[in-house]
Amino acid sequence: MTAGRILVTLGLIAAVGMASACGRKGDLDTPYEAAVQAQKDAQKAGQPAGSAPVKPVEDKPFILDPLL
Repeated sequence: MTAGRILVTLGLIAAVGMASACGRKGDLDTPYEAAVQAQKDAQKAGQPAGSAPVKPVEDKPFILDPLL
């Protein structure tokens, strides 16, 4: 391998490593939480907020849930 090819390979590895580190650290938002946050952001910006998000129904445990 030539020095140029080694440098290109190292550059690509570095770029992939930096791109894989992008993102937000923390828990994921549920669709309801994301809709509430979007509505708050729209109100702050003075844009129409749309309809209010509907709170999800509480999950009821099922007898076979421990098997999953």
